[in-house]
Parts: sequence; C-alpha cells; structure tokens
Amino acid sequence: MKVYQTQDIRNIALVGGGKSGKTTLAEAMAYEGKVISRRGTIDDKNTLSDYREIEQDRENSVVSSLLYSEFDGKKINIIDTPGFADFVGEVVSALHVVNTVGMVVNAQGGVDVGTELAWRNAEKLNKGVFFVLNQMDHEKANFDEAIRSLKEEFGSKVTVTQYPVNTGEDFDSIVDLIEMKLLKFPKGGGVAEITEIPADQKDKAEELQLALIENAAEGSEELMEAFFETDTLTPDQVREGIRLGLTNRAIFPLLCTSAKECVAVTRLLEFINKNVPSPDMMPDVKTTDGKEVKVDSNGPAGLFVWKAAIEQHLGEVTFFKVMSGKITEGMDLENSRTGNKERITQINITAGKNRQKVSEVVAGDIASTIKLKDTVTNDSLLDPKAPFGGFNKIVYPDPIFTIAIKPKASSDEEKMGGILKEMVKYDPSLHITSSRELRQNILEGMGEFHINTVKWYFDNVYKIEIEFLKPKIAYRETITKSARANYRHKKQSGGSGQFGEVYMHIQPYHEGMADPTDFPVRGKEEHELPWGGKLIFHNCIVGGAIDARFMPAILKGIMERIEIGPLTGSYARDIAVYVYDGKMHPVDSNEISFKLAGRHSFIDAFKNAGAKILEPICNFEVRVPEDMMGSVMTDLQNRRSIIMGMEGDGKMQIIKAKVPQAELYKYSTSLSSMTSGRGLFSYKFDEYAPVPSDVQDQLLKEYEEQQAEEEN
Repeated sequence: MKVYQTQDIRNIALVGGGKSGKTTLAEAMAYEGKVISRRGTIDDKNTLSDYREIEQDRENSVVSSLLYSEFDGKKINIIDTPGFADFVGEVVSALHVVNTVGMVVNAQGGVDVGTELAWRNAEKLNKGVFFVLNQMDHEKANFDEAIRSLKEEFGSKVTVTQYPVNTGEDFDSIVDLIEMKLLKFPKGGGVAEITEIPADQKDKAEELQLALIENAAEGSEELMEAFFETDTLTPDQVREGIRLGLTNRAIFPLLCTSAKECVAVTRLLEFINKNVPSPDMMPDVKTTDGKEVKVDSNGPAGLFVWKAAIEQHLGEVTFFKVMSGKITEGMDLENSRTGNKERITQINITAGKNRQKVSEVVAGDIASTIKLKDTVTNDSLLDPKAPFGGFNKIVYPDPIFTIAIKPKASSDEEKMGGILKEMVKYDPSLHITSSRELRQNILEGMGEFHINTVKWYFDNVYKIEIEFLKPKIAYRETITKSARANYRHKKQSGGSGQFGEVYMHIQPYHEGMADPTDFPVRGKEEHELPWGGKLIFHNCIVGGAIDARFMPAILKGIMERIEIGPLTGSYARDIAVYVYDGKMHPVDSNEISFKLAGRHSFIDAFKNAGAKILEPICNFEVRVPEDMMGSVMTDLQNRRSIIMGMEGDGKMQIIKAKVPQAELYKYSTSLSSMTSGRGLFSYKFDEYAPVPSDVQDQLLKEYEEQQAEEEN
C-alpha cells in the first residue's frame, strides 16, 4: 500500500443512532474504494467493522472500528462508532482524532434520539458535521420530512447538497447541487451516469442550489464578496466555502445514500475528497504544556494513542494518530507519561478485521501497531528531542450507572479482578474499584447496556459465573448532642489480669466549637479522617487517674470503633472526645485493657448522643425535552430530591436538584424509559446530610438483620 501524504488524507467518524446504517455504509465505502472485493452484511456476520463475536451476537456495534477507503488518489480514514448512548466513550475517543463527523441519519424517521446524542458529542468537541441521509431505498423513506426535522433540530445551517429524484425501492438517482447534474447510479455500486437535470427538476434544483451557495459564501469574506458581485459562486468556490464551513461549523452539508444497495456512495467519497479538510488545513494541535504543534510531516515525530484493544491472534493492538512528523517501522519514541522508550516494531493500516503492513505513516494519518510495552490510551509517544510535551488527552464522561459485582464462586475472586482490570484498560469509560468500606467490588459504566457487555464477556469468553448486586451506600455516622459514659474492663483468669476504666465525654465537632468548662484540657490531638470529617481527642486527666502511657491505647480503641460505626458499621465522623477520668490497677492495667475500655465507653456515649446516620447527597442535573418535564419532576420528588432550579436550553429543559445517592440506583434506565432515551443526566457528590427518621429506622433494622445472619 502506498504512503499517503498529509494533504491526501481525510479523517472522518461515522456517528448516529443505532440502526441508521453506519456499519453498512462503512462497508460500502470500503468496497467502492476497492479495499474489499465483496461487501459483507450484518445478517451474514461478515462485515469489516462488526467482526467481534459480541457484535455479531447482538447485531450492533459495541466498540469503534477503524477502516479506510482509497478513492481518486486520496485515503479516507473511517471510524465506525457504536450508535447506543451506553458506548459514548467509543464515540468520544473517535471524535478526538478526526476533523469531521459524518452524521448518519435514517431516512425513514429523520432525527431520532441517536442523532440528538451524536450531535451533542460533536458540538461539545467542536467538530464539523456533514449529514448522510441513509436508507433512501426504504419504502418509508421521506426525504422532505427528514430535512424538515433536521433543520428544525439543528438550524438553517443544515444545507442540502444533493437530493433524491426517486425515493423507495427504485432509488438510484440524485441531483447534485454543486455540479448541477443528475447522477444515476447502478444498483450494487459503481460510478454514476451523469446527465443534465430534467426540466421538471430545474426549479427545485435552482432554489436549493441558491440556499447552498448562500451558506457556502459565509465561509469567508472573499467568498461573500464574490457572491455579492455575481449573485453566484463557481463549483470550486462552493467547495471552498463548504471546506471552510466544515472547519468552523458554519455549514452542515447533507447528502443522501442507500448503503445497502451501494447507491450514491461513490458521490459521498468524492464529496469527502473535495470538501472535507485534510489534517494540515485544521488548526494546530494542542499539547499539555500549552504549546501548539503544526500537523506537518517534516516536523518532530509524535503520535497520540486514542484506543487500545485485544485482538484474536494478535494480542494487544494500539491505535494511534500521527500528530507530527513521520512514524517509521523500527523507530524509538519516548512515552511522555512514563519517560520510557517504546519501539514501533510494526505499522499496520487497518480495515476493520483486516490489516496491511506499511513502512511508515505521516502526520495526520491513523494506523495501529502491536507489542508496545507500557503505552495505554491517552499516551503520547514522541521523538525524545521534540520541543513539546504530550498531546491533549481525551476527556471521557463520568459514569452514570453503578453496580456491585462478585463471582458466584469465591475461588474466582482473584481471576475476576484481573479480568476487570484488563477491561478497564481497554475501555476507559468503564471504572472498577474495590471498596474496603463497602466490602464490595464496584463497577461503573455509561448505562445498564454497557454494564451488561461485561457480563457477556464473563459468560461467553472467560466462562466465569458472576452476579450483579445493588451497591451499598457509603453512609456516615455522627452525633447531634453531648453525652457521657464510662466503662470498666476487668478480666481475671489466673495470674495477671486485665483492668482499665475510662470516663468519657463526647460532643459534635464543628469549627470554632467551645470546650466544656467542667474539666481542663491538658492535651489535644486533631485527626483528619480519611473518609472526611474529623476526630478531636482531648486528654483531660488530672491527678494521674490514668497514666499518660495508656492514652494512645484509648485513642486506638476509639479509632477502631469509628471505622465501624456503632449504628450500621459505617464510618463515623465529626466527633470531639474528652477523656476526663478513669482508674488503673498497679498490676493488671495494660494497653489492651484501656483500648477495650475506651472502645466500649465510646460506644455507650455515642448511642446516647443523638446518633444520626448521614447519607451522601449529590448535585444532580438532568436535561430532558420540555414535554417530558412533568414525569421527570414527579419521579425526582419521589426519590427524596430537592429541586434547586430549572433553565431552558432550546427545546430542552435542565433541571437542577440535590438527590440522595441511594435514590439514584438504576436511574439511567428509568430516565431512558421516561424520555424514550432523550434524557441525559450527570451528578457529583456534594455533601453528607442526615437521613430522614424513617429511613434511619429502616437502615438500623437492615443492619441488625445482617448482623444476625452473619452470627448464624
């Protein structure tokens, strides 16, 4: 395969809703570019993209796939992305390394929830967009209605650049508004027969062409001046306007195809070649040290890793984009994160499941390699002498679905942990933590469908039975008033015994609080607790009632019990302790005696000090269509939420609230059901607050039952 230069490379990602036909379109583009000699289909499970077992089993994309097409001297890198919102991490990774987005829309329905979600991701990352109205061969395809819905949703910058003459099963012809010609395509693919536009299409074509020219002219002042002078633009000027408009999101061209029948796909490839900007036409890339790097094949070598995966028969495959210079086989580069050297032993141009070795790739190109030692997604590999640092990293959305995971056989615990660690390595939108506090393995992802892919791999690949459980909540315990208690630990069993007695006063801690006045404070220790809050320990002993050498033991007993709160076993916090009296025995007193006496004295005082359970409260934001606000608001109120405010965002409403974390279990699934998948939400921990009395009673009851089960 030839080495393509930067100016001859185009990078696009195909995004859109599930069932819009992205994978079929990518297949057709590769076929028309002679990358493959025969097109595969989803039904036959032989497409370039969805070649993984899980994708063939589910008949939808789960991970993004890199492939390419070669057409008219240009190389078009294509990243086929999943359409379901749960796999947004794959979309974000792809968008980070392409300049332009091909938004694939089903011509039967126009804008759907998948289109909306894909648009938001492209908009957030400031990527240029062109629309591909696909499945024009379907009997229910409706071009005019689809255009109406696109313009209504995304504005007047959505610009028709071609339209179908005949939709439905007979679809084979389009009017191209740049060339102002009729293009008739053979079914099954191939180059179009080009003729003049029929008389009955002239008026429509001229009207749509004028709208195209007006939007293209906004690409630059020079084009606008040319338009004002002549009332039109040449085809080359229109292309220039589209290219500039795609660079700064000033125009969103629309094309139409039938990927299934391979109709108008060659015209799509021509459009990409002539209108989509090459990497060197885009703004310089940013680095983590604040520098800007020109996409230039003559610059210092530097690449960015946007994806890693395990491939059958190959092992770990690392996908990268060349950001600067040239990457050649056998080159040694430095990982900007670790400082370690990595050798590029092999360079592959990837077409889904197929790979072809090349000796080098240049700035702007996307390729893959194998056998890197310690390089992961978001790493940069640079020429050691490069005058810049690593490239800006992909920012993944925060997980919104949380579940606990455990193996059905305890003997598989270690094996499960190793597998999950590998999964997280290859899917950065998946998080796994082993919570010592909750005594659970907590798995977080982008939705229930995302999490269920984890179970699919355990069931079908690793053959380990796992189960999902409701995650526990990291409650906290504290006190609301002062209390005193004393406890005598006495044990005699022949020989030296154990004796220690502790008198203790406790009260809630807060900044600026006053100490009690009925006993002196002789020593004070302030402990920042790892889980938040403080423990303040005061030595108020006078007259040697307890020897100073036993005070650390008393503190240790208290700290052990703070880690296992007296109410529900949750961490306790924000407590001031005053040890003001006690007794010793000249022979039997020792550290263990005072540790136990301190622990039990603390427990007794805690239970009499208005003990309260605190729960994590989250700042919560949900974005929903205006007509669905009522059901979402009612649901939030049923979840003990406090609505903090609302604001409009176009046709959407943003609801802000404070929501107990305990009420967010499987919320993503509920919201999707209420809003037909159109709602989006995010949340972050804000504070701990007391639970209502009825909730506390229920938690105490559940803890007592759990303790009874464990004892039995």
